[in-house]
Amino acid sequence: MPRRWLFADQLGPHFLDERRQPVLLIESKAVFRRRAFHRQKAHLVLSALRHRAAELGNQAIFLRAETYRQALRRVREPLEVCHPTSRAALDFVRGLDQVTVLPPRGFVTGLDEFADWADARRGALRMETFYRFAREHHRVLVDGAEPVGGRWSFDTENRQPPPKGVERLDVPPPPMPREDDIDAEVREDLDRWEREGIRFVGRDGPRRFPVTAKEAQARLRHFLKHRLPHFGPYEDAMLAGDPWLAHSMLSSSFNLGLLDPMAAIRGAEQAYRKEKVPLPSVEGFIRQILGWRDFVWNLYWYFEPGYQRSNALGARAAMPGWFRDLDADAVQARCLSDVLADLRDHGWVHHIPRLMVLGNYALQRGWRTAEVVDFFRRSFVDGYDWVMTVNVVGMSQYADLGRMSTKPYVAGGSYINRMSDYCGGCRYDPKVRLGERACPFTAGYWSFLDRNRDRIPANARMARTMAQMNRLGDLDAVRDQEKRRSSKAP
Repeated sequence: MPRRWLFADQLGPHFLDERRQPVLLIESKAVFRRRAFHRQKAHLVLSALRHRAAELGNQAIFLRAETYRQALRRVREPLEVCHPTSRAALDFVRGLDQVTVLPPRGFVTGLDEFADWADARRGALRMETFYRFAREHHRVLVDGAEPVGGRWSFDTENRQPPPKGVERLDVPPPPMPREDDIDAEVREDLDRWEREGIRFVGRDGPRRFPVTAKEAQARLRHFLKHRLPHFGPYEDAMLAGDPWLAHSMLSSSFNLGLLDPMAAIRGAEQAYRKEKVPLPSVEGFIRQILGWRDFVWNLYWYFEPGYQRSNALGARAAMPGWFRDLDADAVQARCLSDVLADLRDHGWVHHIPRLMVLGNYALQRGWRTAEVVDFFRRSFVDGYDWVMTVNVVGMSQYADLGRMSTKPYVAGGSYINRMSDYCGGCRYDPKVRLGERACPFTAGYWSFLDRNRDRIPANARMARTMAQMNRLGDLDAVRDQEKRRSSKAP
């Protein structure tokens, strides 16, 4: 049997065909020289790779080298590798002698299946329609030909603001892993690399995310039993004192390849059918994996390679250093400061702070899309090319003018006020768009729409908002105000 080369995001048992299959693992130091990753992301990736090598023992050849190419010079046998998760890595392995590239693993809907579905659409591609196709095709949460509960989506039930007057949701905390000697070795190596000049962002801290399939499966079991029932209603909520809420905190485990997504989907389905976990929570969790995760993965490969350079809104401003380096202390706007601090300290925030605080702020300021993609890829423990390219270009920054979303995900301070506890005690007022107390999100919202009024395609979802903007008597003053403070920390 050929030796299976596993990249550092292909570390689960489902990337092997047989339990005793020979394996190659490579740790490339050059990866960490190319860009300034979050310190905790670097720790997570290296720890996961080294833990997998320790698990496999003599079954694996584990090489540490400056580059993949240098390591491969020491391998004298044919290799096979599962389809990598980035275009650059795929081009690299396809150019190597004696390396066979296998179909992708770690996702549910195959690339050919998705392409057939997308080709038949002959228009804009939407997650909702793909999600229904995937539910039907893979027979998930269906009874016969009908969706369980009579509806394909319970999204409207899953948009509740946080409960009034609470600092944390009343749910059991996620189990945290215990660090071991491998983690200690990784930390020592990263400290040495920093002394040698390799740069990281964010703070070091205790490892909070799984690095082995065993750890990931334990967190999944705990989530399905204790946290999933509370997940749905508050999946879009934000609390300053509770960065985790009821989220699974499993995105990095899926993206490291530690968990088989279909096994997690079936586990959630059984939680509904056998344990009577509320259907909206179960459907919301499955939607994130079978719907959004698979949709973004497949779009990364379905769209042309140049998609990542899309910039249809003409965003040309440079990302300022305080944002790029996660300098939360430079920021007075409470929501943005808190989210940057969580990202600095944990390497993770859930999808709404990503989209409606960080991404929303970048979109309003017109920062270069490529820089925003790179920021999300570097700064998050679950960030990879395939994840962030489509999520940021198409959804967060609307740089493709609606090829995969119906409107820009841009909002003023009223949205943040409704879905969080951030606005209380903030120096800015979400209802004010002009002057000393003008909320940077509220003022930025109208400035963005005014700046892009001729670029954003007219549609029913935006018509009312654009008409409202045209009635604002202080729009010129708001526009001038936002130009003056465009790169300053709010």
